[in-house]
Amino acid sequence: MAEIQLDGIWKRYPDGFEAVKNMDLTINDGEFMILVGPSGCGKSTALRMIAGLEDITEGDLLIGGERVNDLEPRDRDIAMVFQNYALYPHMSVRDNMGFALKLAKVPNSEINSKVEEAAKILDLTQHLERKPANLSGGQRQRVAMGRAIVRDPKSFLMDEPLSNLDAKLRVQMRTEVARIQSRLNVTTVYVTHDQTEALTLGDRVAVMRAGIIQQVDHPKVLYDDPLNLFVAGFIGSPSMNFLPGRLEGETIRLPFGDVPIPHRLRSKLKASGGAQDIIAGMRPEHFEDAAIEGDVPGLLKFRAKVAVVESMGSELYAYFDVETKVGDSAELAELAKDAGLEDLPTHGSGDQTQVVARLDAASKAAAGEEIDLVLETEEIKLFDPGTGKSLTAG
Repeated sequence: MAEIQLDGIWKRYPDGFEAVKNMDLTINDGEFMILVGPSGCGKSTALRMIAGLEDITEGDLLIGGERVNDLEPRDRDIAMVFQNYALYPHMSVRDNMGFALKLAKVPNSEINSKVEEAAKILDLTQHLERKPANLSGGQRQRVAMGRAIVRDPKSFLMDEPLSNLDAKLRVQMRTEVARIQSRLNVTTVYVTHDQTEALTLGDRVAVMRAGIIQQVDHPKVLYDDPLNLFVAGFIGSPSMNFLPGRLEGETIRLPFGDVPIPHRLRSKLKASGGAQDIIAGMRPEHFEDAAIEGDVPGLLKFRAKVAVVESMGSELYAYFDVETKVGDSAELAELAKDAGLEDLPTHGSGDQTQVVARLDAASKAAAGEEIDLVLETEEIKLFDPGTGKSLTAG
């Protein structure tokens, strides 16, 4: 059994800075858990505390039901895969993969057997006698994973292992990591700042911000039912669009039109004492060119002047400006600061807010031209502008 439990874990540095705050998280035996969040959110610190590379200020860490706060890293039966491959350049792939077993004085015959078995899993058999300098980045990362696999640990800890690879190789290795973890069924904690990695790899994902877990759930739940503005804005690419709106009776008033509150939202919406200001969240993929979508019930149709069009081959990203102000929300300002303005397509200039729509490749959208768009109103998310909390989460 290799269940990992973090029970009220804190990391407080001597200068008073709190990198991780009251972290409660249970990672089930055999589960692939992703810790995701912007730089400085505490995800790598949490991983290093599990590994024993950082002292725990407060709280209990249990691996397989045993409290391990005071155990040395070598006594925790975990294996780490780092961002940099940390391979010995003078050793062959075979020797790199078997080095930890050699230090543990495991018989050579057993070392060779485990190395060759791991090499088959990782498609490295033909490279066992080569040196790291003669390998590609993806092959080196597989060697680093092989070194962890041969130890047959209770759990794998991976700290942004794919971030040094180019984009195409990163996608390939992402598939490899998922395949290997599924085959080995070893409890794995994987840290990344890339939300695409998080959504495609994890059984569950813990979204972190400023040392605090914001939401832990299956990837689809995080995407469909975010609990707050931060999770909504961080999960999804391109990011969710945020616009100010107002709830009045049975109507959501948006900058580009009024929407009757959809039935699905009405059943979730917390009762309010009359009209209230809200922030409406709309994912780019829930817009479409009206000429393609046609006249379908439940869609809000409006006209917009396209500022920029990005062709992705299979789809188009159309950017347009909406006359409004979003500067009233402190939560949105914090989200922009955490996520980076370049990742948050909600900031225009002055009284304008930029919105991005993901359209079918057949769309005739063109920069400088007006176009009729439609929005799936059932997919609108509503948030409290003061607290950032969702008004419609399940």
